[in-house]
Amino acid sequence: MPEQPHRRVVITGLGAVSPVGIGADAFASAIRAGRNGTSEIRSFDASLFPSRRAGEVHDFEPSEILTSLDPRYWGRSGLLAAAAARLAVGDSGLDPELLSRSRAGSIMGTTSGESAVLQELAGQWIGEGLKNLEPRLVKQAPASQIANAVNSELGLTGDAQTIPTACSASNYALGYAYDMVRSGEADFMLAGGADAVNRLTHAGFYALGAMAEDLPRPFDANRTGILTGEGGAALLLEPLEHALARGAQIYAEVLGYAANCDAEHMVHPDAASIADCIRAAHRNAGVTPDQIDYICAHGTGTPTNDATEVQAVREAFGDRLPPISSIKSMLGHTMGAASGFGAIACCKALEQGFLPPTANVIEVDPAFGPGVDCVPGQGRSAELNILQNHGFAFGGNNVITILGRLK
Repeated sequence: MPEQPHRRVVITGLGAVSPVGIGADAFASAIRAGRNGTSEIRSFDASLFPSRRAGEVHDFEPSEILTSLDPRYWGRSGLLAAAAARLAVGDSGLDPELLSRSRAGSIMGTTSGESAVLQELAGQWIGEGLKNLEPRLVKQAPASQIANAVNSELGLTGDAQTIPTACSASNYALGYAYDMVRSGEADFMLAGGADAVNRLTHAGFYALGAMAEDLPRPFDANRTGILTGEGGAALLLEPLEHALARGAQIYAEVLGYAANCDAEHMVHPDAASIADCIRAAHRNAGVTPDQIDYICAHGTGTPTNDATEVQAVREAFGDRLPPISSIKSMLGHTMGAASGFGAIACCKALEQGFLPPTANVIEVDPAFGPGVDCVPGQGRSAELNILQNHGFAFGGNNVITILGRLK
């Protein structure tokens, strides 16, 4: 049997429920302005922690966005994912009825799953005993409910996969969805991720000594770590031919991606492995380093991550480093949604012609060496064609996606 040619895949819908705004346009406007989305934590009692800030979505009212799900029966992560997906479909202009009748599904990433639900269940178990857990919450707890929420909201009957590879999970989801549409296994896919701010994740990063003292300052000489964040990010993928036939707005073409694993240290990233992942992503996308106009960095703001990421980029790119910035400086670290927000930022950067900035930078760390442009402060106008989106995770799981302007 002759092999079927692969289809070209484009992104035609964006959905963002983020600490800096709800909806792709509000998100992009805030990112371009370098607006801070972190604030004092409201979702749990953080009074005993030295750091009490996070990137929470204070104005998220699920019932204002969702049309099918009853918010009483879903956890916050699932609701964030479903709302982002509903916004992405609306942004795409695609008929929701056509979508639900098509071969369509969702791939969503996460770090902690329904962490806020599990936190509440743990409190009930300790206080009232295992037999007295609230059944409604038990049904919400599985992490698989995040993608299930997307499919249930949109009436999709294709794949509903939740990928739990933490901070690189949205990029995994985007790559997986790209493969499904590209190969013809699906005609439309929603890809992205979601996580909710919770005590466990906050305490974990504090225990690791990775929590920022005040604000996240990626690439700054005095950076001290992350602030946790939350949100839902979703992108609608469809074949290029279908998007052109219906006159859809095309934000970007997915040119390719690569994934690998350091297989070395649980939390310490490995520059050589990340550089290998960059080179593999370039090969798979059919691009060369000199064609990359911008890198949306993993950019956590921990001393180790940023130094390792710059070292890896230098290994892969040589003397010419593209501008590289971190939107986590504004959102906080949204965990499983992080690289999904990075992909949305790349799409809006291509559409509007700007480099997303790194906020809160006072002095770029001189230890990085020459040529590191982290776009400090606010976004900068630029002509962009091919962008690179990073997502790295504990366990050494690296995923890099390459997005390009449609040619």
